[in-house]
Amino acid sequence: MTIRHLRIFVEVYRLESVTHAAEELHLTQPAVTRAIQELEQYYGTRLFERMYRHISPTESGRRLYPQALHLLDSFDRIETGLRNWDSLGRIRVGATVTFGDTVLPKLARQFLKENSAVELQVVVANGDTLAAALCENRLDLALMENAPAIPDLHTEEIGTDLLCAVMAADDPLAGQDSVSLEQLSKAPLLVREAGSTTRTVLQNVLDARGLPGHIVWESVSTEALLRAAAEGLGIAILPEARAKEAARAGEICLRPVEGNALQRHRVAAWHKEKYLTASMKRFLELCRQQID
Repeated sequence: MTIRHLRIFVEVYRLESVTHAAEELHLTQPAVTRAIQELEQYYGTRLFERMYRHISPTESGRRLYPQALHLLDSFDRIETGLRNWDSLGRIRVGATVTFGDTVLPKLARQFLKENSAVELQVVVANGDTLAAALCENRLDLALMENAPAIPDLHTEEIGTDLLCAVMAADDPLAGQDSVSLEQLSKAPLLVREAGSTTRTVLQNVLDARGLPGHIVWESVSTEALLRAAAEGLGIAILPEARAKEAARAGEICLRPVEGNALQRHRVAAWHKEKYLTASMKRFLELCRQQID
């Protein structure tokens, strides 16, 4: 089993086609087929099911794929960066919308000031998308709220934050000091999309209390939810830090949820097989210093 075998396996898995993998790798189809057969003989297991000119990965193939990705990533780093391992290269960082809207820009600016030769690539997405990207080696690190329940990922808590109820200034709930979960369950809710940690935390807390959630507005955009709340369309559930910025304009009010029931743990996450370079470790150290 060689690096070449793994590269061919990864392309066949990714494209689900021997023909397309051969084109991508500039190899003949028989050479690609032979490499996959050699891998299967080496491990003594079938990696792909072949039916009606279509292939799909078996459970063994699905287990090998993330490990092969990380082995290839480590090999490529050695090949391209050994002579200047920590001062050059690229770090791929993912962040949830809350991180992307608040602390990440300042954090990235400070990191790049100290590490000007490092290319920092950032992706802002929901928690489920980031977790999948870490598992598939499309990201090196991710900043998110609440640790994903994925055994292959390592997480480190770096702080906490609160979700709050956001409403129009003339909403009846704006006259209270706090909002109960029972009141939230009866209100029209403006929430983030499924897969976001904001949505997951809210749903888990309501489910634990046996309370329904009446969702009338769903959006990937925090700004859209803020505008909808300002227009009196319902109660938005958003991070307190982000809502405070909008509340200063006077168009909305924010109220804590009774008992700080919607608290989230901020975490940094990476794959357990990921080799952390000194630059990645420095980025994590800045996260620990700046995120609270």
